Amino acid sequence: MVEKERLNALEVALNNEMREREFYLKNAARTKNPLGTLMFQQIGDEELEHYERLKQLHQKWEKGEKWPETVPLEVKGTIVKDILFNIVKKVDEMPPEDADDLKAVRKAIAFEAKGAKYYAELRDRVSDPKEKGFFNLLSQIENEHYLTLKDTEEYLTDPASWYQKAEHHTLDGA
Repeated sequence: MVEKERLNALEVALNNEMREREFYLKNAARTKNPLGTLMFQQIGDEELEHYERLKQLHQKWEKGEKWPETVPLEVKGTIVKDILFNIVKKVDEMPPEDADDLKAVRKAIAFEAKGAKYYAELRDRVSDPKEKGFFNLLSQIENEHYLTLKDTEEYLTDPASWYQKAEHHTLDGA
């Protein structure tokens, strides 16, 4: 990948991360579901961290036209999966189903899948090990968001089955 392509790719990623953050914060404020509020807020916060790291990288790269040595390129992992499983303890507090929540989760699933793929493609197009590692980490985090959102979709559409799977109950009578 040539330097101009890298800068363009980072600009696309910056725009995507900010747009996704705005989406998550809007839905965190809109939903009446405590699961939705916590999950959307957490993912929104994680997208902001991605944005900040990409912005630092973009600024350094633009000046030096190479992978910078001084940008803190580590990104915290995600804790969003913990939110979904911790909500099981608060089952009595859950509000009735909201179609807008399910719609928002499905929209988020689509752009998290797209983000994971995009970062994986960037990873596969570069040769610098630090660069590969950075884009791989972003791809993995976006994929974890995707998986958690898919799990949330299942929870919102079929809570009984979701609880059964989450609690690892079996139907063998043992």
